[in-house]
Amino acid sequence: MKLEELKSTLKTTDQVNFVLPNGTKVPEHFHVTEVGVISKHFIDCGGTVRDEKVANFQLWEANDFDHRLKPQKLLGIIELSEKLWGMENLEIEVEYQADTIGKYSLGYNGTDFLLESKHTNCLASDSCGIPKEKLKLNLVDLTVKNDSCCTPGGGCC
Repeated sequence: MKLEELKSTLKTTDQVNFVLPNGTKVPEHFHVTEVGVISKHFIDCGGTVRDEKVANFQLWEANDFDHRLKPQKLLGIIELSEKLWGMENLEIEVEYQADTIGKYSLGYNGTDFLLESKHTNCLASDSCGIPKEKLKLNLVDLTVKNDSCCTPGGGCC
């Protein structure tokens, strides 16, 4: 989800709920402790220099059980961040504390915001020689041709 889509959704919803990939809801008393832009400058394994920017949100649970973030409040935080940082319509990345800080993409199912799992990937698979997809076979589907097998005295060895 990009920033403009989030802002549009916040204008039409009456609550902000986040759901983790396993279906667990982030407790209602979460705080958005950071909104900003993260820039990443790197070189991939194929030697290509890359730049990425994402709009970053950090969710945090506190012992403030009376706190409920309203859509208008979050929209105000985003709009202030846009003015301060000159935020573009960037993809959103959400950080949330589990065993360590997890990074998620953001989706929406019409009711809840979905924290979607992110995965690493080789960005230069054409340069690295990594096959696009491994051929998956079931062992039961493999048949052995009897005429191609070596047999004692068959002269193939």
